[in-house]
Amino acid sequence: MNTERRAPLDRKRVADTALELLNEVGLDGLSLRAIAKELDVKAPALYWHFKDKQALLDEMATEMYRRMVAGVPLDPGDTWQERLLRSNRGLRATLLLHRDGAKVFSGSRFTGVEHGEQMEENLRLFTAAGFTLAQAARATVTAYLYTLGYVTEEQGVEPLPGDRREGYDMDERTRRMADFPLSAQAGAEIFTDYDRHFEEGLALVIAGVEARYGIG
Repeated sequence: MNTERRAPLDRKRVADTALELLNEVGLDGLSLRAIAKELDVKAPALYWHFKDKQALLDEMATEMYRRMVAGVPLDPGDTWQERLLRSNRGLRATLLLHRDGAKVFSGSRFTGVEHGEQMEENLRLFTAAGFTLAQAARATVTAYLYTLGYVTEEQGVEPLPGDRREGYDMDERTRRMADFPLSAQAGAEIFTDYDRHFEEGLALVIAGVEARYGIG
């Protein structure tokens, strides 16, 4: 008889297992049945914790957020520009750890209120710098949506860093787009060097916030 005791099945254990499995099968291949098999339990056992796949995705996104804030501590000496850079760099790094990480995060709702602490601190920093609350919310959400959208497209080309999908060879794309020379050349600005291009785009967002609200 196997007397080894298993760790208790709870929401965190299921979410952790789901995030590990996500890198292997992607979001389309992730199912409660597949997660149950990985945990060596019957699928109905998971329904005690999650009523459906979206409820599980919500918990996965929440766990990703917990890991992100643990790895990106806030600096009370940040300017609002530095806070946007720090927060969105941390978000991108977290999303890239997981295949389809941006898709999991997008549209999911947090299952707790842990995000309230960082959100409150960010809004306090922005309003102290001269933003109205509405402006602070718009600036932070715009930068967040830029990062989320950017990583969604990035992972559409490279599901995991260095793992490039078939069909995104730049030489082949240039040949196919030969009748559109500017568009052909622009491919390198869209589908390569993601780190540099992310930073440039984020700088554009910050410059836009400065110009729109007149707060430098």
